[in-house]
Amino acid sequence: MDATESSTPPTENPRVAVLGTGIMGAPMARNIAAAGLAVRVWNRTAAKARPLAEHGCTVAGSPDEAVADADVIVTMLTDGDAVESVMSGLAPPRGAVWAQTTTVGTAATDRLAAQAAKLELEFLDAPVLGTRAPAEQGALTVLAAGPERARRRAAPVFDAVGSRTVEAGRVGHASRLKLVVNSWVLALNSATGEAVALAEGLGVDPRAFLDLVSGGPLDNGYLHAKAEAVLAGDYTPSFSVANAAKDARLVREAAENAGLRADLAAASENRLLRAAESGHGDEDMAAGYFAAFPPE
Repeated sequence: MDATESSTPPTENPRVAVLGTGIMGAPMARNIAAAGLAVRVWNRTAAKARPLAEHGCTVAGSPDEAVADADVIVTMLTDGDAVESVMSGLAPPRGAVWAQTTTVGTAATDRLAAQAAKLELEFLDAPVLGTRAPAEQGALTVLAAGPERARRRAAPVFDAVGSRTVEAGRVGHASRLKLVVNSWVLALNSATGEAVALAEGLGVDPRAFLDLVSGGPLDNGYLHAKAEAVLAGDYTPSFSVANAAKDARLVREAAENAGLRADLAAASENRLLRAAESGHGDEDMAAGYFAAFPPE
């Protein structure tokens, strides 16, 4: 099934559990609460969850407590292993919807779907497009793959966190589509960092490069956003180097499993890992720029 705009109307006012309140999960929880839904939140580092109490969320002391009476469970954690670990051993209400929004790749999505079946949960493969700013604005794009009934039940949650929900077919297809998008994002980010570093290394003003391509076929907004972050030295994380490296690995592995060579994803992975090793892992992925320079 091709990805299509969702026309499924929300029919419920679900109780929601959000597991993971980091850069993405915290604003998502705030927006769900702002939409008038009852929200319980949990985070492994409790200090990241506590401020959400001021925004109408109930802060749970454990994932079990968070999901105790949930109609919809949202996971927004680091990776597939983290999601699998947190959900293991839980006893959520039978028949609840599990909206899995973390980018975990193809193999982990299959494992998590099987885990959902054992827990008797309705599983939605629902990664989101967007970083910190659109998460804070409730303007993410939700890629929702899974049963129509589960999508309908989760619709109030998706409407709260996103400006657009795209139906992506059966479970697994949303994660595949997300990897394709991320392959493009990673390539743009790496190319931007390398071009700025090359300009500096050759004694060219990077802004002369940006001015030259502005408004033409080589221009795009992402180039300017990441180049400006580098030129301003502002690496406030919107999406971290470490997470971007994880996603590059997921793209590369998915390509290899499909019998393809993802050379750009592999190069981005190597660059981001080098940047992380030089101390930039928690900074915005624009800090992949530092991979251009030899270690000190």
